[in-house]
Amino acid sequence: MHKAVLLDTSFFLRFLNDNDPLFENADGYFRYFIKEEISMMISTIAIAEYCVGGDVHELPLRNLRIVPFNLDHSKRTGEFARIVFQNKGKLKLKERNIIPNDSKLFAQADYEQSIELYLSSDSESLKIYNLLKKEINPKFQFIDLNVPFHETFGILDL
Repeated sequence: MHKAVLLDTSFFLRFLNDNDPLFENADGYFRYFIKEEISMMISTIAIAEYCVGGDVHELPLRNLRIVPFNLDHSKRTGEFARIVFQNKGKLKLKERNIIPNDSKLFAQADYEQSIELYLSSDSESLKIYNLLKKEINPKFQFIDLNVPFHETFGILDL
């Protein structure tokens, strides 16, 4: 059983828009996490990103634990970002600079003991995770929101 999942901004953009093509997947994960009592967490960094185009009150905060970004997270971020910057040319990111927020969110997921999963629909972020997985093997598993929850967790979709 997984203890907690860190949900990134892309999850909330899909979950809070029932017209989004990934809404059903996001809704399925959200319901699964509630049913299985897997703590859903959101970083203050993801909240800030969401607030660029949305309002904090739109987020389902009563179902979430907020993870503030702290000194330990920043030290781990430096380690992650160093690896990412050293390998920037290998990543082939689409019209995107290395997003420091990816490194920050990954550092939080890696540092916080209870977080075992990280859920995102951001394929560019997945490239960064895969690089880190090769170099230093973060302790959390990246879940791609493009894959329905029943496939990720091996559950029959009845």
